[in-house]
Amino acid sequence: MKITNLGTSKQASFYVATTLYKQMLQKKESKLGLATGGTMIEMYEALVTLLNNNRLDVSQVETFNLDEYIGLEADHPASYHQYMNHILFNQYEGFDPAKRHLPNGVAENPEREAARYEALLDERGPVDIQILGIGQNGHIGFNEPGTPFDSVTHRVDLTESTIEANSRYFDDKADVPKQAISMGLRSIMKAKRIILLAFGAHKKEAITQLAAGHITTDVPATILHLHPNVEVYVDDAAMPELS
Repeated sequence: MKITNLGTSKQASFYVATTLYKQMLQKKESKLGLATGGTMIEMYEALVTLLNNNRLDVSQVETFNLDEYIGLEADHPASYHQYMNHILFNQYEGFDPAKRHLPNGVAENPEREAARYEALLDERGPVDIQILGIGQNGHIGFNEPGTPFDSVTHRVDLTESTIEANSRYFDDKADVPKQAISMGLRSIMKAKRIILLAFGAHKKEAITQLAAGHITTDVPATILHLHPNVEVYVDDAAMPELS
């Protein structure tokens, strides 16, 4: 694992957007694991610009999102379905809706839906590039501290710190769902290549713990040390101060 400081979030986001663009250019049937959240906004904006400037054919690209809130309809403004529509799929309409995959947050049986999504990943995968952010407590996807490393797609109880961090996307903190369906840690590790982005001083401690190299379920992201092809890109503020 290499942690690279690209100076600013804009520069790092453009670099990763270019990486995704090149992947889709070189392999028309690329399978991309996508993430949501504030960290990803500049990356998707840069990717949309590249796609629109070059009119790349992405009709055969297949996407798999990490997670979705339990209890939110796909058309809810705070759902990850709507996040992806707003920031990518409605900005570049070449992606085939049948090849855009997210968990169903209003499935009658969340456990059965998690199993369906995991089976889909196994059937259609492996993912060529998995994009990740990292929570302040070291979570990736919605895999909170203590999540077993052998976890597959599952129902997750969100921690108070994660609920607080995500409350900015809701009118009231009380409206933030308390559960989600998320790819598990083993699910994420099936990807051929993993790219993690972290920006801002509030992510510095999580990146410092990741950089220290101690693999523990207390910091779920540390499982990435067991993957052979992981890149981490940060800005100045998130760069760990390690000897």
